[in-house]
Amino acid sequence: MEQAKIDRINELARKSKTEAGLTPGEKAEQAALRREYVAAVRANLTARLDSTVIQYPDGTRKKLKKKKP
Repeated sequence: MEQAKIDRINELARKSKTEAGLTPGEKAEQAALRREYVAAVRANLTARLDSTVIQYPDGTRKKLKKKKP
């Protein structure tokens, strides 16, 4: 996610805490940006876990497996 979008999320969060609050359009923008941010964080975490391996004391390495729901 671009830094400009993260800055905009923070700007909207600060504005929402003021007495003026957010307009309905800004609230919708904030929600969309937050969804995009959470999706980016999840994708990053998934990629990190997909490339993680466990190395055992005997030197063998195994990839992490996805847990079945």
